[in-house]
Formats: sequence, C-alpha cells, structure tokens
Amino acid sequence: MSWAVFKIEISLSFAISRILKHDPLLKHLRKYISLSLGEENLLLPYLQVQSVKKKEHILTEGNVCSANYFIAKGCFRMYIHTDQGTEQIVQFAIDNWWITDYNSLDFQKPSLFSIQAVEDSEIIFIKSETREELFARLPQLERYFRIILQRAFAASIMRIQYIFNQSGEERYRHFCTSLRDFVQRVPQYMLASYLGFTPEFLSKIRGKKE
Repeated sequence: MSWAVFKIEISLSFAISRILKHDPLLKHLRKYISLSLGEENLLLPYLQVQSVKKKEHILTEGNVCSANYFIAKGCFRMYIHTDQGTEQIVQFAIDNWWITDYNSLDFQKPSLFSIQAVEDSEIIFIKSETREELFARLPQLERYFRIILQRAFAASIMRIQYIFNQSGEERYRHFCTSLRDFVQRVPQYMLASYLGFTPEFLSKIRGKKE
C-alpha cells in the first residue's frame, strides 16, 4: 500500500468516526430542516462531544451557562434549591432532547439552576461564543431552534395547566401514560419532585391498584 493511499484511508476513517459521533444530532436536524452534505460538514467543527458520568453536573447554580446541550444518549435533570433546603426538579431531558438555562446563556448571568446527569450519558453541545457565528453561516439552524423552543414552550405551558387543574394522582397517571419508558429510567424520588409532591405521596399512589 502506498503512503498516499494510506493517508487517504486514515483521513476517511477519521471523517467517518467524526460523523458517527455527531450522528444523533444530525438525524434530529434532518427532521426539521434541510442541510446539504457540505453544510453538515460546515457544522461539525462547531459541535463538541462529551461523555458525562451519572451524578456529574454540566451546570451548577451560580455559574454561567456556556452552551446548548443536546442529549445524544442518557438522561439529565434541571433543578433548583428551595428555601426549605430541598431540590425541586423543573425539567428532565432524555435522548434527542435539548437542555440548557437560556436565561443564563443569553444574558451571561449566573444561573439559578443546576443540570445533572441521572445516568451515564453522551452530549453534543454548541458553545455560546460560537453560536452566533454558526447561525450566520447556517441560517437554517435559527429555524431549527425556533421550532424546538416553540415545542418546549408549549410543553411547559401544558405542564402548568396540569399542575393547576389536576390532582397529584392525575398528574402521575398522565405522566406514566405519556412517557411510560421514561418513568422506568428515573428514580421515584426525582419523579415525585418533578410532579410536585413527596416521595411518600408517590408511594401511596403506586400502592393503589392500577
């Protein structure tokens, strides 16, 4: 094998490996916008990949959020510390979901939230300092993020509606029906926190016959 052919094979192998690392996000992008192969290659240098161990934080309260995080594999929770000294979970994110503190990210101010891995995970993220440059080079991404944020906002409004109009047991039953697989991945005390009641109350609900 000639040196030139060897270098080509090495370059090709590196390129394939690089694309595979980012494949979950690229597949998600293709559901909402069209990017040519050249545009996808333009995007790749802006994407960073990180493995995150269970219980490891990618954002802690008091620090400035520095990136948009896409969950390629795994599960994360966003939470706050209450005045009563407890942790209140406000959001979960699993495979193919985004999670970030936009208030901290956009205004570069200390976050009130922490984001922690619930299980060993893989994330793909876009740093805040390169985001505007990326959007200028690939305007389609602004449309993509607009769609994602619209859907996230709609989901948050529906959650508020459930909190005000449903009992704790109704919220739990609705959550289990809508996200059955997800419920199996999250510790019950975390699920109770997210739904707005105590682990003891959740145990009583689960103790009833379905």
